[in-house]
Amino acid sequence: MAFEPPRRLVRALGETASAPDGEDWLARLPEAAERAVSLRGLSAERVQVPGGRSSLVVLVRAADGTPAVLKLAPRRARPEAERVALAHWGGRGAVQLREEDAVEDGVLVLERLHPDVSVRSLPEAKALLEAAGTLRRLWVEPPGGHPFETVAERTGRQAEAMRAGAAVDAEVAPLVSAALGAREELLAAPPEVRLLHGTFRQSKVLAGERMPWLAVGPDPVVGETAFDLARLVRDRVEDLIAQPSGASTTRRRVKRLAESLEVDQERLRGWTLFRAVESGVRARRVGREKDAELLLEFAGWL
Repeated sequence: MAFEPPRRLVRALGETASAPDGEDWLARLPEAAERAVSLRGLSAERVQVPGGRSSLVVLVRAADGTPAVLKLAPRRARPEAERVALAHWGGRGAVQLREEDAVEDGVLVLERLHPDVSVRSLPEAKALLEAAGTLRRLWVEPPGGHPFETVAERTGRQAEAMRAGAAVDAEVAPLVSAALGAREELLAAPPEVRLLHGTFRQSKVLAGERMPWLAVGPDPVVGETAFDLARLVRDRVEDLIAQPSGASTTRRRVKRLAESLEVDQERLRGWTLFRAVESGVRARRVGREKDAELLLEFAGWL
């Protein structure tokens, strides 16, 4: 079969075309997918569409007919860090590795979940509840000698890009200043050390057979749980913005999620602000103006 990358993946990689492995990785992708399937004796069914923004996902079957997923990702997506995190979780709250040892760089073989059914398909209150319960199971001590970035390291890189964005865009400068100030205060306290999903949201929680809901697609990082929960706060941001009571709904969501997962409410608010502004500035930088407007308006409510 043809392993054509979905348009969403092509567009996302194009937004960061300056990265050394962007266009080259895309050009080699069909051949790499064919080789990965052949090497493992898999039968390819179809490429998952629309798929994600950082990897190619192929639905496959093993020689014995067992359904599985083949995932190929460029180096920038840190697939080997994902492998280590998934192995450490061992299927508890997250998708399970079917191939724990790396056979090829950037290739993961995973259990098959229901790729078209995420908790985002549930009513909002139920979706948040199920997503939060899944996230709680992932917050464990990281393995010794782990390869993961810390929250301080990751947000440090992001902070530099935010400062550069504010320097050329006076409109975002006040929000960037507030977000960077919040980060500085948050990092002043002794760090909590937990393995975090890193990019958790409702669409990253899929229906499974072993458990009703399992997380996929981590970009693992080590740090405090409030950082991980912050991305979930802004889920369905377009619906929040459309509501007349969006600002008050957001503040209630921060309070409810903080209480349900025993996370400090002010720390959650601070990381939610930082992550929303960082995403908004990045979206504006690559020309996703609608996304940028939504995220920056949301950040202004915090």
